[in-house]
Amino acid sequence: MKTLQHIDSHMDHLISDLQTLIRQPSVSAKNEGIEECAKLVQRILKKSGISSEILRLKKNVAPIVYGEVKSIQNPKKTLMFYNHYDVQPAEPFDLWDDPPFSGTRKGNKIFGRGATDDKGELITRIKAVEAYLRTTGDVPCNIKFVIEGEEETGSAHIEEYLKKYRKKFSSDGVIWEFGYIDAKNTPIIGLGMKGLLFVELSVSESIRDAHSSLAVLIKNPAWRLIEAVQTLRDSNGNILIKDWYKDVLALSKKDLKIIDDEPFDEDVFKKEFGIRTFLGDKKGLDAKKALVAGATCNIAGFVSGYTGDGAKTVLPGSALVKIDFRLVPKMDPKKQIMRLKNHLKSKGFSDVKIKIFHGEAAARTDSSNPFVSHVKDAADKVFGKSILNVSNAGTGPMHPFVEILKVPCISIGSTYMFSRIHSPNEFARIDLLKKTTKCVCLIMQNFGKS
Repeated sequence: MKTLQHIDSHMDHLISDLQTLIRQPSVSAKNEGIEECAKLVQRILKKSGISSEILRLKKNVAPIVYGEVKSIQNPKKTLMFYNHYDVQPAEPFDLWDDPPFSGTRKGNKIFGRGATDDKGELITRIKAVEAYLRTTGDVPCNIKFVIEGEEETGSAHIEEYLKKYRKKFSSDGVIWEFGYIDAKNTPIIGLGMKGLLFVELSVSESIRDAHSSLAVLIKNPAWRLIEAVQTLRDSNGNILIKDWYKDVLALSKKDLKIIDDEPFDEDVFKKEFGIRTFLGDKKGLDAKKALVAGATCNIAGFVSGYTGDGAKTVLPGSALVKIDFRLVPKMDPKKQIMRLKNHLKSKGFSDVKIKIFHGEAAARTDSSNPFVSHVKDAADKVFGKSILNVSNAGTGPMHPFVEILKVPCISIGSTYMFSRIHSPNEFARIDLLKKTTKCVCLIMQNFGKS
């Protein structure tokens, strides 16, 4: 196929464009370089032959970069690529072997914040479309790009964007912003994303920190918060909040068959993270089901008192804990918030303050949807084989795409599962970038023919 040969001959351009993107910081958490990166992405799209514009919602909201190519041969079908140009903070800087925004290449790897998540993935989509345009002058179906700048901070405005530009964004299927490649170099095709509820619980007791000798008289808010948090789940990870699991969508027999067939090397996973056992001593199918459809209650951070070097005998005046709950389909974040509030009140913790940072519902594409076979066929041809995954363990704003645009969403991409995303020394593998670009070409072809 001439289009795939074009990718082989233009691999240097893929690498250099990715390095250019990495070298432009775009940290949404600190509003660092967001506007500059949006304009850079627009320039890269235009250079690749893709019509592009920057869409805005309101002041102080990161813009969306929109791209479009209208098909001459098949103007009735539209495939969308959803990606994001923002990245996680690079700290701690001293743990990076090279500067985090250097885009350093070492052999088969390109290092830098965003190398994989999500600038590497974005480049594979752009280069696949460019390859078609350069070799045929057309694309197999209409192509649209929706590239946001707030994904790493929770996509707070994506729903508003989708509603405002519903007609412009209309499509028949969405290729999601990433897709995992397992330890055996097999792509995992994700059919869903878990939801997320992120909260902060806090307790204040005294107006300032005190000498720890006064702990016989002054209540310690850290102990109070520990007592409250301990009521949320048991030692095996089961959430104890009343009706927390009431609305959960049960896995179908087909879902269970897909999960059972999915390979998962427990030993490799444990070795990568330096752990001996899984939570609740899960094994086999139970471990795989948990990744796909298990709700979580995770302490993301606990802060109180003195945490520096050496000893300081202090009685803290306040304490706070940040908790993220992973949600599964049919769990409504608003309902879950009320259940959390009612739980704390019923357990006698009305003094615990609750701050809600983010709530996002889960989404899933039915495995029998024809779009799934288009993607899997392409992945099988390029990689030799692929694995269907009922849902990724992580979270993304897939739910509003499914609900507002009424389109199926599928994750497929180049993200090696141990590529250190969100960590120091994040990297993208060049061989996987190349294969994924070819895979995206075939997905467009299959989708256009269907």
